Amino acid sequence: MSTTADTAHPGDRPRVSGYVVVTRQRGGGTSGGGEENGGEPRDDVAGGTEVLLAHLSQAPDRDLPDAWTLPGGGLEHGEHPREAAVREVAEETGLVVVVGEQLGIDSLVHDSSHGPSHALRVVYRGDVVGGELRPEPDGSTDEAAWIPLARLGSLPLVELARTALAWAGLPTPGPSEP
Repeated sequence: MSTTADTAHPGDRPRVSGYVVVTRQRGGGTSGGGEENGGEPRDDVAGGTEVLLAHLSQAPDRDLPDAWTLPGGGLEHGEHPREAAVREVAEETGLVVVVGEQLGIDSLVHDSSHGPSHALRVVYRGDVVGGELRPEPDGSTDEAAWIPLARLGSLPLVELARTALAWAGLPTPGPSEP
């Protein structure tokens, strides 16, 4: 039996996603902000801080801006945003994370190549606990990297990355997505 909810245009309902802000100090120590000082980034080492980002795929079958984003993505049916964030980080970067505090929820209404769209993006702070950094095979991203905060000004970032980095108390200089 079909219901109105089954046949509604996908743009009629928000797409919910989970994303993670993960930082580390140059040299390999990872932290979503640093447990040693209550989860807040330390100003004295900000120059050595790197953030985990994923580059949106530029494959011909993808309609994505040439920009960097946080690792994360959409929920599967019945999945909690925390679970989706952990799964998506592993898919896009090869790294295993534990998710900590929720930093915020971003709401975006826009026109996509599939019509009107509403995205709710739940953003968490996280820490790497395993895995090995690698690009996502045949996915929505084509590169994963630890980016020094000092380099963020030279990279195009999607607006969600800027917003989430600010929520995490990190500087977000530089250009937005093209």
